[in-house]
Amino acid sequence: MKPMIYPELFRDLEKARWNMADDIPWDQFDGANLSDEQALTIKMNAITEWSALPATEMFLRDNQHDSDFSAFMSVWFYEEQKHSLVLIEYLRRFRPDLAPTEDELHAVRFPFDPAPPLETLMLHFCGEIRLTQWYRRASEWHTEPVIKKIYETISRDEARHAGAYLRYMRRAVEKEGLHALAAFSKIGLLMASSGRSGKPLHPTNLHVNKDLFPSDTVQSRLPDPEWLERWLDMQIRFDKIWEGKVVKGILAQLSKLTERTFETTADLNRFRKELAATLAGAQPQS
Repeated sequence: MKPMIYPELFRDLEKARWNMADDIPWDQFDGANLSDEQALTIKMNAITEWSALPATEMFLRDNQHDSDFSAFMSVWFYEEQKHSLVLIEYLRRFRPDLAPTEDELHAVRFPFDPAPPLETLMLHFCGEIRLTQWYRRASEWHTEPVIKKIYETISRDEARHAGAYLRYMRRAVEKEGLHALAAFSKIGLLMASSGRSGKPLHPTNLHVNKDLFPSDTVQSRLPDPEWLERWLDMQIRFDKIWEGKVVKGILAQLSKLTERTFETTADLNRFRKELAATLAGAQPQS
């Protein structure tokens, strides 16, 4: 039996962990370079990051069969809540009028419907790749040096989280073979095609509770539910070039995972159809 993944991940992430008191240059704050518009986006991101709380509750509920992955949630949850906390601390220090209230934070804590664990794993893997690029772009857009550093820092965390999820995906392929690959290719295609649909798909803007519809996305529960699209399109300007980096990242990692080459989403779609046909006992469609 192979060793658990969690102990090694814990050691690796512990080595990379940053300290909010010492690694954020609070004394370099330059208020002249922080606009009201920019500060408000920090508040929205702080609340959005708080939704790691219900996501963790979902993961633990749906992965009771998997103690290794559930243990990893202790690290993921800690680091994601720290992202929210450092953004809140920034506002508390420099724009206390915009610091989110406890009620605003609690609004994004609501139950997610049960979902297939492998598909959820892939969804969050893609979400981490997307957040890595969103926060890189946010750092470039901001002009105030402390918040630029904060977004650079949490972007690197998101990239490490994607790598951690990928390790559990590899383990799933070893254990469940084609069924795991089918789940990953299905969700990977959905997430890599989001730019074409005009909607930037991410776990925080997907519907997750049919009884609460339409107020069953994290974004719908923000003080400004329309904020995300405006932030992406008009503020940080997450354009086709940046979206291409997200798609390239998803396809590259799936290529390594499957030992196939996916240059485009069409390549991935063909692979998905082949898997579906194989699992259904039919010959793949050409």
